[in-house]
Amino acid sequence: MKERFGQIIQLKPEYVDEYKKYHSNVWSEVNEMIKKCGIQNYSIYLKNNILFSYFEYCGDDYEADMQKMQNDPITQKWWSIVKPFQEPLKNREDGEWWSDMEEVYHLD
Repeated sequence: MKERFGQIIQLKPEYVDEYKKYHSNVWSEVNEMIKKCGIQNYSIYLKNNILFSYFEYCGDDYEADMQKMQNDPITQKWWSIVKPFQEPLKNREDGEWWSDMEEVYHLD
């Protein structure tokens, strides 16, 4: 069973071009870890310095898979580069970096 996720975060305006540059050539190890953690159909969109991500989770234990990704040294290095470009929403939940969104409509 797939679980769909939508998330948002702000992108600091001075880093838009650099963020886009990095994401035009994501490291293969990062992409492989995303797949190993049960994530597929993953996209990030940009509008007015807001990043919107959409992905589908097809694994069995989301929390364990996200911890696996978080513990991966290559992913940690990637995040150390791109996280400074981002600015979490002020009204995010405790512990969130990207803010989870509520799905209100879906059509297959």
